[in-house]
Amino acid sequence: MKTLGHWLASPWRRSAAAAVAGALPVLAFPAPSLWWWAYVALVPWLLLLRTAPSGKRALYEGWCGGFGFMLAMHHWLMPFLHVFTFVIAALLGALWGPWGWLVRRLLAGVPSRSRIAAALVVLPSGWLAVELVRSWQGLGGPWGMLGSSQWQVEPALRLASVGGVWLISFLLVALNVAVAVLVAVRRARVPAVAGLVVTAVATSATWTLAPRPAVDGQARIAVVQPGVIGGADSGDRRFAREEQLTRRLAGQDVDLIVWGESSVGFDLGDRPDLARRLADLSRATNADILVNVDARRSDKPGIYKSSVLVGQDGLTGQRYDKMRLVPFGEYIPARSLLGWATSVGKAAGEDRRRGSQPVVMNVGGNGLRTGPMVCFETAFPDMTRHLTKEGVDVLIGQSSTSTFQGSWAPEQHATLAALRAAETGRPMVHSTLTGVSAVYGPSGQRVGPWLGTDTSAAQVYDIPLAHGTTPYVRLGDWTVHAALLILAAWAAGEGVRTLRLRRSAPEPRVRPARTAHGSPARPGR
Repeated sequence: MKTLGHWLASPWRRSAAAAVAGALPVLAFPAPSLWWWAYVALVPWLLLLRTAPSGKRALYEGWCGGFGFMLAMHHWLMPFLHVFTFVIAALLGALWGPWGWLVRRLLAGVPSRSRIAAALVVLPSGWLAVELVRSWQGLGGPWGMLGSSQWQVEPALRLASVGGVWLISFLLVALNVAVAVLVAVRRARVPAVAGLVVTAVATSATWTLAPRPAVDGQARIAVVQPGVIGGADSGDRRFAREEQLTRRLAGQDVDLIVWGESSVGFDLGDRPDLARRLADLSRATNADILVNVDARRSDKPGIYKSSVLVGQDGLTGQRYDKMRLVPFGEYIPARSLLGWATSVGKAAGEDRRRGSQPVVMNVGGNGLRTGPMVCFETAFPDMTRHLTKEGVDVLIGQSSTSTFQGSWAPEQHATLAALRAAETGRPMVHSTLTGVSAVYGPSGQRVGPWLGTDTSAAQVYDIPLAHGTTPYVRLGDWTVHAALLILAAWAAGEGVRTLRLRRSAPEPRVRPARTAHGSPARPGR
């Protein structure tokens, strides 16, 4: 331990160690998918921050760790944005600076039991505040939230139905804080163990008491994934491949067929021939087809990404235009200042246009109500919660990660649908152009096989339907609101405590002035 402390005496080494420690949680996410690692992944970073020589240094090391976390979580962007990936990671990493200062404030030295008890709720609240800020779509959205690493853990999915992915993140950070205290502060084992027990009891109680979605029906939905198709005429060849795969679904009694994001590269108003071919497919399969058009609109200016429902008689008139665009991928924030990103990577040459509102689509004549989303919109819990309150039966995400084939991005994206399903009690279909496509039931459990990035196929899923209301849909982001109240209460308490200490401190005695000979000076007349 002394050797390690000596090695960390160098500020540069501490900075590098903070960046590495901040990157460690990424191993809990796909592709490594070591979900259990999230229970201790923050411990090295916490131990480093509590030993920072000053508050200013802890602030800096919080930033370094945040940089490592953001860079590791978005490393697959490097072939796309190149050096700009580091710029984004550095900017977003600064959000963890105050959290680093907070760790040192509560855990430095030999903290009292009251400080440790405060740390068990204040530090998770601080982490949630960071996740809340970075979840703003202009900063990249809630990709890589710590709680989403638990997408395949059934008790965690039950927690999501109560407090959303936010509640999972809160409890994971509390667990890491308790473990860090057990490792570093032997005298504080009692409050640390108490924190572990409370976390276990809260999870068990939720597992036992949280209502389970009652299955009351079934939908038969097909996903069409054509795979990677390149070349100058890729749009026409992709459409032909999707058409070929869709015809194989004839006679399989499906309720809806879903194509991936950008599955149609031409506006259907400009290409009536494609609209007729889609209507022919709908008649051949006796099912509506939900495609996704990425093209310049013929009826209004600009390029839109739109979910379009096609029936046996052609376009049904039901259309959803993507509302939340991917920064740099689909538009450049403050293009006049950051437009240079197009010269160092594959950033958007022209900004896509935004839709104005979510849309609930009525499928065919079977009464099935679906809520489409496009690409990283599936990362936003508020969107699926809103659609659920509007009465959807099935949530649908249309995505394409063809640029990031071979990276961790496709699997990470596919797992987000499990959290959205568990939060809302509605099944979710994640249909992609090039994989990974996946389907989850109303409790977040996986339905049927994944379609990997090496697959070109049409897959039919028998999806259970449920229509109960989860606590999360009813109560919303109460975990976030509670975290902000905890932070405010702690800050107010610290302010009162500081004020009392200043008032109780004895005033400094003023010594009388002395002459050059050392005797007290006599007051003048």
